[in-house]
Amino acid sequence: METFRRILAAAVEGGASDVHLKVDSQVVFRINRKLVMVEAPLPTLEWMEMLVENIVPKHSKEQLKQDHECDFSYYLPNTGRFRTNCFYQRGQPCLSMRFVKTQVPSFEELGLLPVLKQLAESPRGIVLLAGSTGCGKSTTLAAMVEHINANSRKHIITLEDPIEYVFEDNQSVIEQREIGLDTPSFGHGLKYVLRQDPDVIMIGEMRDDTSFSAAMSAADTGHLVLSTLHTTNAAQSIGRILDFFKPDERDQIRRQIAATLQAVVCQRMVPTIAGGITPAQEIMLNTGTVRKMIEENRLEKLAAAIETGGEEGMLNFNQHLFQLVKDGKISQQDALAKATNAQALEMNFQGIFLTEGKRILG
Repeated sequence: METFRRILAAAVEGGASDVHLKVDSQVVFRINRKLVMVEAPLPTLEWMEMLVENIVPKHSKEQLKQDHECDFSYYLPNTGRFRTNCFYQRGQPCLSMRFVKTQVPSFEELGLLPVLKQLAESPRGIVLLAGSTGCGKSTTLAAMVEHINANSRKHIITLEDPIEYVFEDNQSVIEQREIGLDTPSFGHGLKYVLRQDPDVIMIGEMRDDTSFSAAMSAADTGHLVLSTLHTTNAAQSIGRILDFFKPDERDQIRRQIAATLQAVVCQRMVPTIAGGITPAQEIMLNTGTVRKMIEENRLEKLAAAIETGGEEGMLNFNQHLFQLVKDGKISQQDALAKATNAQALEMNFQGIFLTEGKRILG
């Protein structure tokens, strides 16, 4: 275990976001989005099996035995907390561990748009953080929860798999419930959460119709619900949610989404000129226009509504990437690599702006 502790300590000291351990392969850190081979003893099968036996919590061992993979949170004193996934490849155990910073970064440290503070202060509704795996959704969500905690007297209940950031009560009272440890499943936890008198409910991830139905019920009764979703842009998120439900249910669900949605924020991480990373964000607010499009099942026009909704606080990826380049934070090359429409963004850099959204909405 001492070698394992030294590996994790070196990862944190070196600024790594992730640690990968695999039998008979070099230890790998991910630093500034790049994989780096580390000089350390090669993990043997016996050593990896010993690690699994020692670090996988009791409530996750049965899942690992049945499913050959599990998620859990591992805390190493004097080093920090790691969101950990244990899985098997070629019949051998592997570990992927993401370092979770002890202190939740502020909006300013993360480079988040100011509108996220306003969304965190919403009295009710559903706010979704969307994006691919590793785009910082959990950290942005944690920043929003910490903003509420620091500025409002609220009762916040989280449902997480596993718990990542550990919050301490400030102005608010927070209870964090881990799936498998404190409640059997998201569905089970959500079934009873409204009986626990919450003002804010944070759901680690929207995974199925049960979790989203519960979220809509909570939002409909005056609660703020924060959660994450795996989609590549904000406009596609509504379709992704509808995919959770049977075709004959979707008309009713669309109307409920239109009534309860507060916003969808989608983000992509972009390398900065200074050597770090920053989020490029797409913001879709549930304005009158957006609500009407959802109600009338004109989802294909949501992207145009975002593009033309700047005065109401919306923007798309191309618009935010252009602003980040203009502010000198990222390069044109990296912006184009992350753009939804690279050709249109390249034209923007040349001073050409086509308002395709107005034509579509018209």
